[in-house]
Amino acid sequence: MTPPNNQLALVLTKARLVELLLLDVDGVLTDGGLVYTAQGEQTKVFNTLDGHGIKLLQQAGVAVAIISGRDNPALHKRMADLGITHVYAGVHDKKIAAQQLLSQLGLTWSQVAAMGDDWPDLPMLMPAAVAFAPPQAHPEVVSRVDWVTKQASGLGAVREVCDMVLQARGVYDQALQQAMK
Repeated sequence: MTPPNNQLALVLTKARLVELLLLDVDGVLTDGGLVYTAQGEQTKVFNTLDGHGIKLLQQAGVAVAIISGRDNPALHKRMADLGITHVYAGVHDKKIAAQQLLSQLGLTWSQVAAMGDDWPDLPMLMPAAVAFAPPQAHPEVVSRVDWVTKQASGLGAVREVCDMVLQARGVYDQALQQAMK
């Protein structure tokens, strides 16, 4: 097994060229729980740390896209609030959706970071230059990604990934200094 510091260095090397972050929603941006109102409407809880990390990535020129198997109004509202325009919801084949977006943006898989937590995410995780999962991800996903976050899904896992990409691109310290002004 690779020591953690060597593994981190490898992940940061892979993330240097990232121009696009692909994210699943349930189990990545949320804790994976599904909450329904008495009327049957699905609600979601998102973490502000994750949201700010996404905004920092976007400010650094990294595009962020959502590719989710589920679709609901809460998802679209949160993504609009974050300025994420690439939202693919209700998608059954995540690799096809990702490939269409890559073609549209003129990018290759070598410029992609992806984060997911379950089997449907594997087709977009495996070709990505660097793949991430939260610690609660399915064991088959955990065993195949480059990095498992320390933070839980829905509780800062995406922010951890955003920070790593910012560090890899050499803009983390600059963003931090800007925030402290």
